[in-house]
Amino acid sequence: MSATEIKSVEITTGINGLEKVILREIHGSSVEVYLYGAHVTSWKNEQGEELLFVSSKAIFKSPKPIRGGIPICFPQFSNLGSLEQHGFARNRLWTIETDTPPFPPNVTNGVFVDLLLKPTEEDLKIWPHSFEYRLRVTLGPGGDLMLTSRIRNTNADGKPFTFTFAYHTYFSVSDISEVRVEGLETLDYLDNLQNRERYTEQGDAITFESEVDKIYLSTPTKIAILDHEKKRTFVVRKDGLPDAVVWNPWDKKAKSIADFGDEEYKHMLCVEAAAVEKPITLKPGEEWKVRQELSAVPSSYCSGQLDPNKVLQSSLL
Repeated sequence: MSATEIKSVEITTGINGLEKVILREIHGSSVEVYLYGAHVTSWKNEQGEELLFVSSKAIFKSPKPIRGGIPICFPQFSNLGSLEQHGFARNRLWTIETDTPPFPPNVTNGVFVDLLLKPTEEDLKIWPHSFEYRLRVTLGPGGDLMLTSRIRNTNADGKPFTFTFAYHTYFSVSDISEVRVEGLETLDYLDNLQNRERYTEQGDAITFESEVDKIYLSTPTKIAILDHEKKRTFVVRKDGLPDAVVWNPWDKKAKSIADFGDEEYKHMLCVEAAAVEKPITLKPGEEWKVRQELSAVPSSYCSGQLDPNKVLQSSLL
């Protein structure tokens, strides 16, 4: 079979009969996306190694969001507003969009799927705003994973709406105590464990020895997660998303989460490209476009590129 004959996009049935899309790249990498939540649940490299964490206790059934992968937090991040925690986009059924309005030109010739979410009548009762959310999930030729979001205000009543947002990415790591995050040092953050008090990060890099739940502000467009044991570095590149959430529940919190294994906190880390501190407001007809690109590279990756002062002004586009 030639490379061009390899099936690159497959629609199939996943856990509990939920529909999912599998993207395959000719060198062996793959991505799985459930229509339930437009939820990326798997991202594998060319060797078939899983790069995302999904809990062994994840519940693939409405109304529970899937624990792990990349949940989409919209139109609310956290539980500070009137909606359910992290909004409702992550536990709604999205549709595959075949007639897609033009997206910004991709820098990659990868394989992709376009998904669409519009509010139901029930959604409009809890969040009375009409919108169209388009998500493009792209698997690049080098195995990179890109998520491009476009959210448009389609209110007919002339009213703007405001929201917060995050790509709640769960990375798979060998041992959380052996992981460090670079690119966020010296930055201010809001500590969710301290009623969102504002602090300044003091360490040269972020390491983990207890529960962490922080929202870093005015972050660079590039963040690295170094996994020493696997000799692997995840690089998060983001455009239009000024904040970065770092979360690990550690042992006590892990035991209190029903759909999360007691010891699984050791093998995951959430680093989330987000817009939280300053909510986004869209007038009718306005569209908000953001992007996150994930890559996994050998740990020889030069972390010196991650000086926030050097990359703060850089852009993906």
